[in-house]
Amino acid sequence: MAPFTKPEAVLKQAEGLVSVGQTHAALQSLTEMFTSKRFRSTPLTALEPILLRFVELCVDMRKGRTAKEGLMQYKNIAQNTSVASIEVVIQRFLALADAKVQQAQEKADKAVAVDVDDLEASETPESILLGAVSGDQSKDRTDRALVTPWLKFLWESYRTSLETLKNNARLEVIYQQVAQQAFRFCLKHQRKVEFRRLCETLRLHLSNVAKYAHQAHSINLSDPEILQHHLDTRFAQLNTSVELELWQEAFRSVEDIHNLFTMAKKAPRPAMMANYYEKLTKIFLTSGNSLYHAAAWGRYYAVVTSIGGKSDEEMSRLAGQVLVSALAVPVGQHGDEDDGRSKSTRLTALLGLSKAPTRAGLLKDALSRDVLRLSPTPIKTLYNLLEASFDPLTLCASTAPILATLCASDTPYAGYRPLLSRALLSRLLSQLSQVYSTIKVGTLLDLVKPLDDFGPEQVEAYFMGCARRGELRIRVDHATETISFIDEPFSHPDEYNAAGPSTSSLRDTTIQPSSTELVRSRLSSLATVLHNALCVIDPAPVLSPEEEAARQAAQFAELVVAANAERRALSLRKALVARRRELLSELSVRKEKEEASRRAEFTRAKKLIEEQKEKEDAKKKEIERARREIETIRSEEAKKLAQDLMKRGGLKVSIADMEDLSKDRLMRLQVEQLEKEKKDLNERLRIAAKRIDHTERAYRKEERPLLTQDYADQQAADRTTFEQLQKARIENSLTAHNQGLASKKRLGRMQDEFTAHRETLVAARTEEYQRQTASAAKKIEEEKEKQRKAYAAQQEVERKEREEAEAAARKAEEEHLRAEAEQRAAEEAEAAQKRQEEERVAEQRRQRELERAAALEEARKRAQREQEAEERARMRSQARTTPAAESGWRPRVPPQAPQRTQSPAPSPVSATGLPKSGGASGGWRERAAAKQAGAHTAATSSPATTNVALPESNRNTDGFETVPEKMMWRSKRVQNQA
Repeated sequence: MAPFTKPEAVLKQAEGLVSVGQTHAALQSLTEMFTSKRFRSTPLTALEPILLRFVELCVDMRKGRTAKEGLMQYKNIAQNTSVASIEVVIQRFLALADAKVQQAQEKADKAVAVDVDDLEASETPESILLGAVSGDQSKDRTDRALVTPWLKFLWESYRTSLETLKNNARLEVIYQQVAQQAFRFCLKHQRKVEFRRLCETLRLHLSNVAKYAHQAHSINLSDPEILQHHLDTRFAQLNTSVELELWQEAFRSVEDIHNLFTMAKKAPRPAMMANYYEKLTKIFLTSGNSLYHAAAWGRYYAVVTSIGGKSDEEMSRLAGQVLVSALAVPVGQHGDEDDGRSKSTRLTALLGLSKAPTRAGLLKDALSRDVLRLSPTPIKTLYNLLEASFDPLTLCASTAPILATLCASDTPYAGYRPLLSRALLSRLLSQLSQVYSTIKVGTLLDLVKPLDDFGPEQVEAYFMGCARRGELRIRVDHATETISFIDEPFSHPDEYNAAGPSTSSLRDTTIQPSSTELVRSRLSSLATVLHNALCVIDPAPVLSPEEEAARQAAQFAELVVAANAERRALSLRKALVARRRELLSELSVRKEKEEASRRAEFTRAKKLIEEQKEKEDAKKKEIERARREIETIRSEEAKKLAQDLMKRGGLKVSIADMEDLSKDRLMRLQVEQLEKEKKDLNERLRIAAKRIDHTERAYRKEERPLLTQDYADQQAADRTTFEQLQKARIENSLTAHNQGLASKKRLGRMQDEFTAHRETLVAARTEEYQRQTASAAKKIEEEKEKQRKAYAAQQEVERKEREEAEAAARKAEEEHLRAEAEQRAAEEAEAAQKRQEEERVAEQRRQRELERAAALEEARKRAQREQEAEERARMRSQARTTPAAESGWRPRVPPQAPQRTQSPAPSPVSATGLPKSGGASGGWRERAAAKQAGAHTAATSSPATTNVALPESNRNTDGFETVPEKMMWRSKRVQNQA
C-alpha cells in the first residue's frame, strides 16, 4: 500500500477486501497503516474507526500478537490527547473476545445435543468406543475443540489489555476495570492457573511503578485516589482467590493489601477493613493457625461493632464465632507453632497488632466486649467447662456431647471440631499436671476416649509435640508406660525450653500450688504473715456498735451517691457517643460527596489544562524543531569555516562574524591580531614591572619607622606573659605541695597497720616463692637432662649429615673448578676480541674529533665576521643619531651607562651578548672570554635588578635611586629594534 494513502481510503479498501472474503489482506492493509510515517500525525477522529475495524478483524482471525502491536502503537499516540478513545478501543476488544467465547459455548451445547441420536439411550456404540479409547466424555471433547481456543484468546486479550494500559496514571481507571474483568473471567470459568499468573502480572506492574516514576504520566501511589483504585482491585483479587480456594494466593493478596495500607495517608474505610479481616479468618482457618484465626475474628468483631447496623441474631452468631475461635486455641500456644519468629511478626503486622496475640489475651478481649453474654447457649456451656470449671477426670466426657451438637455438619462451627478437640486435650493435660505428678498412659487414653477424634498414636504424638515446643514439661517413660509432670522448685521457669513460653503462663486456673510456686511466692507469703502480725500487735481502735453502724451508713450513703453519679455520667457518655457516631457518619457521607464532586471538578479542570498545555507544547515543539534545523545548518557552515581558518593561520575570530569576512580581510585581521598581541604583551610587562617596583618602595618606606615600635611592643607583651605564667606555676606548685603534705599526714596514721599487713603478705609470698622456686628448679633439672639426651642424639644425627654434606661439597667443588677453568678460557678469548673492537672505535673517535675541530674553527671565523658587521652597523646608527642630539633631542638609550667607582668598568657588550669591538682591538680569545662572562652574569641576575652604582643626580628626594632607561630590562626583540 502507498505510504501517503488517506485513512478514509485505507478503511474503505479494507471493507472492500472483507466483503470479497479476503480478510487476511484487509488486516494486512490496516497493519501497514501503523508502520507509515503519517500514522502519528493522523487525527484521532480518523484513526479510531480504523483501529476498531482492525480489532474486529484480529478477533475474528484470533491474531492476538498483531492486535497487541496495534494497540500499543495507538496508545503511544492517543495517551496524551484522548484517553477516552483508548478506553473505547480496549472495551470493544474485550467485548468482542467475550462474545466469541459465548458463541463457542452455544455451539458446543448445540453440537452435543445434535450428536445424541437416541435421547432415551444412555450411551451409543460410538460413545462407548471413544470413552474406552480416550476416557473423555462427548461434551469435554466438544468444549476442547470449540470453546478452549476462544478461552485462550480471551485470556490473551486480557493480558494484552493490561500490558497496554500499565504504568500510566491517565489509564489507571480502565486498567483497574480490566483487571477486575479478568478476575471475573477466572472465577466464572474456574481458571486457577491463569488466576495465579494474573496476580503475578499485577504484582510485577506494581513493582515497576518506581522504575518508571521519571516518565511522563507515571503512577503516583501517594495520590489517595490512585491508591484507592489499587486497594479496590486487591480486594477483588482477595475475594476471587477465596472463592477459588487458592489460599496461598489469598495470603499473598493479603500481604499486598497490607503493603498498600502502609502507603496510604488516610485510614481505609471500616467496611473495607471488615472484608479484609473476614478473609483473613478464612485463610487462617484453612491453614490450621488457630491463634491468628481467633485474633482475626477479634479484629473483625471490633470493626463490625464500631460500624453497627447488625441485627441481634447476626451479632449473636458473630459473638459465638469469636468465642469459639478463642476457645479453639490450645492452652499455652504463643505465636506460630511451626515457623519462626519472623513469620509470627509478619502475621502480627498483617492483623495490625502491636505484639503477638495470646490465648489469654484473646479471651480477655472477647469478654471485655461482652461476647459471652451474646453467644449461644452451647458455646456458653463449652466456655464454662473449659475455663470456669476444674474436673479433669470428666472433662472429655462432659464436653464430647456439646462438641457433637455444636460442630454438626449443618452449623457454622463445623470446621472447628479438630481445633476444639486439640484445645480440649491441651486443657486436660494442663489440669492433670496440676493434680498429678505421674499418670499412666492407659489412664490418659481412657480419659480421652469420649473424643472420637484421637487414637492412642494421635494422643502420644500430641503430648510429645507439646513437650518439644515447651507447652508442657513432661517426661515419658515407655518402659513403665507412665507420664511424669516435671516440677522443679529451684529451676527457672523458662530454662526447660528457652524457645518456648514459660510454664507459668500455661496454667490459667490452679487447684493447688506446686512446689515451684511455693518457692517463688515465699517472700509474698512472708509479707502477708508479717502484715497480719502487725495488725494483731497494733490493732485498729475498737468502735461501739452505734459508731460502727453510723460509719457503715455514711460509707453506704457515699457509695450510693457515687454510684448514682457514675450511672448518670455513664448514660450521658453513651448518649454523647451515640450522637457523636451519628454526626461522624453524616460528616463522613457529606465529606465523601464533597470529595467526589471536588475530584470530578478537579479532573475536568485538569483535563482542560492538560489539553491546552498539550496544544501549546505541540506548537512549541514545532517551532523548536524548525529553529534547531536552522541552527544546525548554521553551525555546520561555521564549523567548516572555522576549520579552514585554523588550518590557514589560527585566527581568533568569533563564529558569528566569520560568514561576513573575505579572504583578504581575514589575512589582514590575522596580521593585526598578531601585532596587537605583541604590543599588549610588551605593555603589560612594562606596567607590571613599574607597579611592582613602586609597590615595594612604598612598603619599605612605610615599614621602616614601625619596626622599632613593633619590636618594643613584642618584648613588653612577652615579658608580661612570662611573668603571669611564672606566677601561676608557683601558685600551683604551692597548692600541690600543701595538698601532698596533708595527704601524707592523713595516711601516716595507718602506717603501722600497713607495715604489719605488708610484712604478713611478704612472708606468705616469700614462702610461696621459695616453694615454687624449688619446684621449678627440680623441673629445670629434669628438663635439662632431657635436653642433654636430645642434644646428644641430635649431634650424632648432625655429624652424619655433615659428613655426607662434606662429601657432596667436595664433589660439587671439583665440578665447579672444572667449570671455572672453561669459563676463564672463554672470557680471555672474548676480552681479546673486545680490545680489538675498542681500538677500532678509538681510531674512529679521533677522526671525528679532528673533523669537529675544523668545523668549530670555521664557525668561529664566521661568528667573528658577523660580529664585525654588527659593530659597523651600530657605529653607522650612532652617526645618524648625533645631529638629533645636537638639536636638543635626547636619545632613549645613552651611549654610556653610569658605572661604579669602586670597580673598573666592564667591557661593552653588544645586543647578542658578545664584547663590542672597536675595530681591530681584541682577539678571538678575549671575545670568547667576554661572551662567557656575560652569559654567566645574565644567568645569575636579571638586568632589571643588577646592583650598579648610580650618580647622585639620579637619587630622588626620598633617598631612592632611579634606574636609567638603558639599564631597564628589555626583551631581545626590543633590543634588536633599538
